Amino acid sequence: MDRFQELNAFIAVAEAGGFTAAARTIGDSQPAISKAIGALEKRLGVMLFNRSTRRVTLTDQGRRYYDRTKPLIDEMQDADSELTNSTLEVSGLIRIAAAGTFGRLHVLPLIPELLSLNPGLQVDIILSDTVRDMVEDRIDLAIRVGPVNEPDAVVRRVAVTPLVCVGSRHYFERHGMPKTPAELVEHNCLLYGGITEAASWQFVGQKGRFSVPVRGNLFSNSVETIRAAVLAGVGIGLFAKVSLADELQHPDVITILEEFMSDVRDISLVWPKRRFVPARVRQVTDFFAEAIARRT
Repeated sequence: MDRFQELNAFIAVAEAGGFTAAARTIGDSQPAISKAIGALEKRLGVMLFNRSTRRVTLTDQGRRYYDRTKPLIDEMQDADSELTNSTLEVSGLIRIAAAGTFGRLHVLPLIPELLSLNPGLQVDIILSDTVRDMVEDRIDLAIRVGPVNEPDAVVRRVAVTPLVCVGSRHYFERHGMPKTPAELVEHNCLLYGGITEAASWQFVGQKGRFSVPVRGNLFSNSVETIRAAVLAGVGIGLFAKVSLADELQHPDVITILEEFMSDVRDISLVWPKRRFVPARVRQVTDFFAEAIARRT
């Protein structure tokens, strides 16, 4: 039996939860679906499904096989669609992941233009400061600010953003303004990334790079939380400049220690490593590469 037919039957049963429902989904007969699954299990030497009178579920081995084969089938369908499509318009679903604050400020405002240019697209936006597993979460494109520690990923750097140290006028009126990084030890520094026993911020001086230990009364794994607290006068924060957007023009937001700041963060577009990248993902990547570089 054709292996592609076996795989199609396997995917259909896994997603439909039964042989009869799978047969209706792909327009085949229930006996043909059962025969294909039987041939596949015999060839692999494992049971892929738990069968009962009420439902059919994947075994642990079946789940692992589904996770490996489903993307391959999707890529084959994308390749067929790309070759048979006679227009330049792309269509289909694309899942995009971005950090919460950066996504709200710089990704969401671009979505109307993206959909206007590509009306056949469906866009699923995932905003989270937690770095998602692109394969497990079936993410087609991630937009990252900072280092990308995924050796198997395809990374395209599209812009850089400097780090800035800021506080509110209200905070500095009450606590004074540090003139050197060393004075930060006397201030309430709000820390992104959660509670750590020893946190430090990096600066540069006449003798090169150095670090300053900092501490404060607010920690969070959300840039949005630290940003809101700094703007409310709770303390001082260290940010990628793109995370503040128009706030840097506000008279109550003050940038400090600029002469000691030299670090930047890459803004990158990231694909999970795969043998085939659908046309819609490539086109959306090109769109964001140009649009984000224009905004930063």
